[in-house]
Amino acid sequence: MAHEPQQAAGSFTLRARDGGARRGTLRLAHGCVETPVFMPVGTAATVKGLTPAQLEGLGAQIVLANTYHLSMRPGLEPIVDCGGLHRFMGWQRPILTDSGGFQVFSLEGRRKLDDEGVVFHSHIDGSRHRFTPEGVVAFQEALGVDVAMVLDVCVRLPAKRAELERALTLTTAWARRSLESRRCPAATALFAIVQGGLERDLRAQSARELAALDLPGYGIGGLSVGETRAEMFELARYTAALLPEAKPRYLMGVGTVVDVILAIEGGIDMFDCVYPTRCGRNARAITRSGELNLRMARFKRDTAPVDQRCGCYVCANFSRAYLSHLFRAGEMLAAVLLSYHNLAVLLDLTAEARDAIERGAWEAWRDEALRTFGDEQAAALLSR
Repeated sequence: MAHEPQQAAGSFTLRARDGGARRGTLRLAHGCVETPVFMPVGTAATVKGLTPAQLEGLGAQIVLANTYHLSMRPGLEPIVDCGGLHRFMGWQRPILTDSGGFQVFSLEGRRKLDDEGVVFHSHIDGSRHRFTPEGVVAFQEALGVDVAMVLDVCVRLPAKRAELERALTLTTAWARRSLESRRCPAATALFAIVQGGLERDLRAQSARELAALDLPGYGIGGLSVGETRAEMFELARYTAALLPEAKPRYLMGVGTVVDVILAIEGGIDMFDCVYPTRCGRNARAITRSGELNLRMARFKRDTAPVDQRCGCYVCANFSRAYLSHLFRAGEMLAAVLLSYHNLAVLLDLTAEARDAIERGAWEAWRDEALRTFGDEQAAALLSR
C-alpha cells in the first residue's frame, strides 16, 4: 500500500558543488530525491517493459508520467477511483507529471492557441479537448503527484523571434495563473518552465519573470527540439545560471549518456528521457564505451555481456549473443532485458556523478566517463 505524504513538498538543499556540477536533495511528499537524478519516463503510468519492483531495484528515485496522455486515456476518474496515480500504477516513490504542453503543441494543425489556453483534438479518436493552466494543475493535483509542471508554450526550432516572444508571454502568464489556482501546495510542488528558444535575452527575461514567482523548482524547456547539441548545451548552461541557486533545475527531455554528463557540468539537477527504453525496444544497447546495435551479425556469437563495465542483472546473466538471438526471434524478453540494462546505465551514471561531486572529484570522473564513451564532440563542448 502506498504510504501517505510525509512532508511539505519541494524543499531543496544544495549539499555540494564541484565546478559547475551540483549535488542536492529534493524533499517531496513521497520521499527524498538525491540529485543529480535521471528520471525514467512512464508516459502512460508505466515505464515500458519494467515493473515498479524492477525500477526500485535499479535505484530509480522518481518517475515521470504525462498529463496529456493520462487525460486522453484512461482519464482522471479511473485513476482517482483507484486512490491516485501512485496506487494506480503501484509505485510508492515520487512522481513528476509533465503538463502535456509539448504533446499538445506538437499536434500542429490539430490545435488552436489563445490567451486562455489551447483547444486540440485527441490523437487517439479526434475528440475535442481544452487545456487551461488552471485545469492542468487541478488534474495533476487530483492525481496526487509530487511535482506538477505548469502548462507552457513550447516552440519547435528554428523559430521566428515573434513566435518565441508570444510563447514567452503566454508561458509567464500561465505560470502565474497556475500558481494562483494551486490547491495542494503541501502535497504537490509546482515547477515552471523557462522558454525563449535560442535567444539569450528572451531566456533571461523568462527566467527573471518565473523566478519572481518563487516556485519550488524550474524546468528548462524549449530545447532538444531541433537545435544542435552545441546549441542545446550552451543554452541549457546559460539558462541554468539564471535560475535561483537554491532551487532545483530540470532539463526536460534529455537522456543520452553524454548529454546528461554535459548537463550536470552545466549546473542542472534533473533529467528525463524516453531514450533508454526506446533504445531498449529497438536493439540499441547503451554502454560505457558507446552504443551497440545488437541486431548486427557480429553479435550472433559474441559471448561477452552487453557492457563489460556494468554490473546489472542483465550483464551478470546474459550475453550479447543471447540478446541478439531474442531480437532476431522477435521475443518480447529482448526489449525487457535491454530496457532494464539501458536504464541501469543511466541510473548508475548519475549515482556515480553524485558521489564524484561530493568527493570533489567531478572533473576527473567527467573526463574519464566521456573518454570511455568515446565522444570527441563532447570534450570540445566542455572547452568552450
